[in-house]
Amino acid sequence: MSLSLRTISREQHLGYLQSLPSASHCQVPAWADVKNEWRSENLGWFDQNDELVGAALVLYRQLPKVKRYLAYLPEGPVINWYAPNLEEWLQPMLAHLKQQGAFTVKMGPPVVIRRWNSAAIKAGIQDPDVKRLRDVEASVIEPRAFEVSDKLRRMGWQQAEDGGAGFGDVQPRYVFQVPLANRSLDDVLKGFNQLWRRNIKKAEKAGVEVVQGGYEDLPIWQELYEVTAERDKFRPRPLSYFQRQWTALNSEDPNRMRLYIAKHEGEPLAAATMLTVGQHVWYSYGASANHKREVRPSNAMQWRMLRDSYALGASVYDLRGISDTLDENDHLFGLIQFKVGTGGEAVEYVGEWDFPLNKVLHKALDIYMSRR
Repeated sequence: MSLSLRTISREQHLGYLQSLPSASHCQVPAWADVKNEWRSENLGWFDQNDELVGAALVLYRQLPKVKRYLAYLPEGPVINWYAPNLEEWLQPMLAHLKQQGAFTVKMGPPVVIRRWNSAAIKAGIQDPDVKRLRDVEASVIEPRAFEVSDKLRRMGWQQAEDGGAGFGDVQPRYVFQVPLANRSLDDVLKGFNQLWRRNIKKAEKAGVEVVQGGYEDLPIWQELYEVTAERDKFRPRPLSYFQRQWTALNSEDPNRMRLYIAKHEGEPLAAATMLTVGQHVWYSYGASANHKREVRPSNAMQWRMLRDSYALGASVYDLRGISDTLDENDHLFGLIQFKVGTGGEAVEYVGEWDFPLNKVLHKALDIYMSRR
């Protein structure tokens, strides 16, 4: 199959994504408006019949003082990763990005390599010798993903370090997902652990009400989010970021981004943003107050979001990033502990990969990043 690559319109790009079961929210054309400090481009792969068979959102970030760019394809490109001729997909892309002034390319193939069900994770947590997810035998291994990694290495791609790239947001390698396809909501609820089911009931008894908010409710979200940032010691994004996200994503698709608020006696206690592309739903950002935790607003909110995802026809509810630590003394352990209660599974992707088009500038970027 001979492939050609060229710039496409946002409409073509969106139309292509709408023909698929799902794609990452970081690859929809409107994501470029969310990340407006980057220059962007929509790319399309065409087969010999001139039919669009793949697409990508590329974000370009200029290096300080030189007209050279980092080209970033977050959780993309959206192509056939298992194609036997993978280099015929990626070579034209590299050539094009080099022409555009890119000195290095970073991409995140949406390819799953391993999955661990909640029973396997719980056994790992209970085993004192186990400190990381990768020390636990996976419930499902995807052999084709190892082939993808091997091909990328042979082509000269380098596996990026896990963790912060500083340049924009590095995408999580490990995520937590609740599968919804071919399950009833009853099955999903039965999959929750006892504590989760008890907390959902507690919230119901206490009269916690979960409502869907609109653009005008984003300041309520922001207030709770800033409380959370202070508690969990991270730097919060400004309100303008979420307002921009809301406007950009929902003008592309009115169901793309939702806001949920859990209230008790009229007081907002927890809030979350939810993103949808096709059959994939993400719990994107979450926040909660420091008080009234005993009425369990966060559990009530997650259960409502899960039910709504199910009603939207989602095949997966994605709780996004987790760390791979199973060490109870690690400050990131609480994240997986909270999520594993949903009875879902931990999922490992092949991670992000770099292709240095200019080795000197790539090295300079590495040094610059490590000092930040």
